[in-house]
Amino acid sequence: MIKIIPRDKIKHLEWQAGQEMPVVNPVTNPTLQNTGGFNTDNSNCSFLEGDFGKTVLEEYNQLVQSEYQNISSLRKLSFADNVAKGSNPFSFVLLNRVLQNHGRWVARPADLERALENGAIDLSGTYGDSGLVLRTENNPNEYLAKNLASQVKGKGYNVGGDTVMIPLAGLEISYDSSSPYDLIFQLTDSSEIIYAPQLNKTNHGKKFNGADDKGLPAFENNGSRTLYSNEENGICRLCRYRVHDLVARIDDLTISFSDGRVIVCAEGTSK
Repeated sequence: MIKIIPRDKIKHLEWQAGQEMPVVNPVTNPTLQNTGGFNTDNSNCSFLEGDFGKTVLEEYNQLVQSEYQNISSLRKLSFADNVAKGSNPFSFVLLNRVLQNHGRWVARPADLERALENGAIDLSGTYGDSGLVLRTENNPNEYLAKNLASQVKGKGYNVGGDTVMIPLAGLEISYDSSSPYDLIFQLTDSSEIIYAPQLNKTNHGKKFNGADDKGLPAFENNGSRTLYSNEENGICRLCRYRVHDLVARIDDLTISFSDGRVIVCAEGTSK
């Protein structure tokens, strides 16, 4: 049974702009990236669909109402034509919490690239979020950027000058009435923090076909896919878009469209 805690009992725990986050022992070597505890080599991907998809979305909507005051930032997913539709970072972080209770997770950039390479799923004509791109503590989304940057720096990583990519799987969200979205992102022990110079503004418009083992583009002149990254500050979304392009510049963290799709991963036998 879910216990609902009145907000006035926990309001003192909300993060305030300018407030330092608790110090966390830094990683000894930031180049040794955390895999979030997800099986990176032996997994398969599929759309969130069918009876399972309907059940998961019902559980998700219950959480939105019981723990997050039914806020609009999270009321972005629907179920129609036997598949879950819509996509934004906040929704996917909370959805990942539900999926983990079923032994699954929201696809990370690396998972999506592996699925594309193997032809395991046809993503054409759809889009979907997979991560956050943190560049500086400024706008866009300054309030969330300052909060998340403080957490990232507490883990021993640089922010500002070094672009950081954080997959949505492994994050949590917390209610915060001071946030423009009424929500903030929280790192967990499963969060991956990945230096991503590939997503710098200087690489906007570059072409690629495939990606590295973190799901970041491997540029080549004759590539058929395009990176859109003409932003140099704040927090933006990392989205796969339609013809498998990669978008790292969308600063509206709540907007969602019906061609958004949830890609779910589970341990399996695909390589």
